[in-house]
Amino acid sequence: MRDDVNVNEASSASQKSQILAHLRAGNSITGVQAFYQFGSSRLAARIADIKKDGIEVKSEFVKLPNGKQVKRYFL
Repeated sequence: MRDDVNVNEASSASQKSQILAHLRAGNSITGVQAFYQFGSSRLAARIADIKKDGIEVKSEFVKLPNGKQVKRYFL
């Protein structure tokens, strides 16, 4: 592997673009979905990256059948 390539940075950028495409297609996403669909264990960080690019991302808390609440992101 080359020394000048930051694997984490490249992976984060890839996850960000995949998540953004998912949102632009009219879908919403939660942290669990992001992990299983895109391998992202840091959805809030990827959403922050997307927001830094000037894209408005909305969010709301949703209650799961097991009673837990998670944040759902959408455009």
